[in-house]
Amino acid sequence: MNGAYAADPKQRNQHFGRADDAHDFSHQGTAVDQATILQAMALRRTRRTSPANASGDPEATRLAAIGLLARRDFARQELTVRLIARGFAEDTVRNILEALAHEGILDDGRYAQNYVLYRAGRGYGPLRIAAELRQRGVPDEAIGVALEGGPDWSALARKVRAAKFGPQPPADWAQRAQQARFLQYRGFSSDHIRAATGVEPDTGFTDL
Repeated sequence: MNGAYAADPKQRNQHFGRADDAHDFSHQGTAVDQATILQAMALRRTRRTSPANASGDPEATRLAAIGLLARRDFARQELTVRLIARGFAEDTVRNILEALAHEGILDDGRYAQNYVLYRAGRGYGPLRIAAELRQRGVPDEAIGVALEGGPDWSALARKVRAAKFGPQPPADWAQRAQQARFLQYRGFSSDHIRAATGVEPDTGFTDL
């Protein structure tokens, strides 16, 4: 994968671990309704309880979880880590998030689907998107379903190639290789790259 990033140094600042990507994605698919947010705000005004004094308090933990989900959607594992880092007890966090998942407020499948649409809209391929979702703790099954419901990846690879290099196909092997490296950095599979450029590179990613 390191070789793939080296192929497009101008875009290193778009590395998939960056927090601003998550923030840009923040308001996509959040399932916290207005009534739930108002309830959380009312509880916050009446309780004023700090995590240090309520690490095992289910109500305080739920309040904190809903407060975070009101700002943006989270993958379940991502939210677990965030709440534990704030001082809430791990067992309580897991129990509360299980309840929120049962209520449909927290949903890895929905999160993955929205994330795929968002990142595909920015020109990234399925292999890179899958790697990003795994980093956030999304189960492989949810990732697979979300990617299957995504765009036509070969068509997207052609569109991304044309946007970067122009509508004309690569004129020679050097241009094909350059364009293939760019698409592998973006996370497209060998099949997608071959469809867009006529080149079959070593992508540096593991095919799904």
